[in-house]
Amino acid sequence: MFVVLGATGHTGSVVAETLLARKQSVRVVVRSAEKGASWQEKGAEIAVASLDDLPALTKAFQGAQGLYLLVPPNYGASAWLSEQRQRMEQAAEAVKASGIPHVVFLSSVGGQIPEGTGPIRAARYGEQKLGSVGQNLTILRPCYFMENWGPGIAMVKGQGILPTFIAPAVKIPMISTRDIGRAGAECLIGGGMGKQIVELAGPEEYSPAQAAAALGQILGKSVSAHLAPLSAVVPTFKSFGFSDEAAQLFEEMYTSFSKGAIGYEQPASLVRGTVTLSEALRGMV
Repeated sequence: MFVVLGATGHTGSVVAETLLARKQSVRVVVRSAEKGASWQEKGAEIAVASLDDLPALTKAFQGAQGLYLLVPPNYGASAWLSEQRQRMEQAAEAVKASGIPHVVFLSSVGGQIPEGTGPIRAARYGEQKLGSVGQNLTILRPCYFMENWGPGIAMVKGQGILPTFIAPAVKIPMISTRDIGRAGAECLIGGGMGKQIVELAGPEEYSPAQAAAALGQILGKSVSAHLAPLSAVVPTFKSFGFSDEAAQLFEEMYTSFSKGAIGYEQPASLVRGTVTLSEALRGMV
């Protein structure tokens, strides 16, 4: 039996689907029975719990051989970093109390870097907390999600402009959440072997200009990548409903990316996915 958090989201849903397709027993943790109904129809067991309900979360983890764990962010929280760290602590406490033998934790590229990484600092904290309580811990460190381009597609359709805080010509590692989910499922099936770090990337590196060109091809129109100044990060993210602190953390992260300060710990051992940027964008369109 494998437990999956985040089954209603991007990576967690792929983890659960992959496990079920391989005839594995799956228990998905959802916040309400209604959210788990579709998974029950697919053959998964349902556990109703949240990261704020330690007894229910502990019970949901008990008796399983592995757990896919992500800690969803509440970007509207005024004290975002401390609240996210508290959620990490709750998750780690449930792991310890349940005795679950293997955790696959969704972290981020740059999880080894102590400062200057914005929201990635919360993922690093989760790595440390889980490392102190877990019997076997597999840390997934994916790079920039291809799905991050999704919110810009409306502007692409309307104005032919793809907004970006990354220089248009700069190629960076990007990965589809489908590849992340499949990697998570494979790590669960493979079992835990102490502490492992799995750094993930897509089949190749891509630039914002390539993303714009791919969208142009999909939509049959001219599309260009438009570089926004880093000073626009905070107002842009606040317009999405992010708190001041959360928006400022994203400015910190993009600033570090622009300086090349965030990268892999073990680039020589990257695990690459198969979904291309064009495939991912076509799915979003």
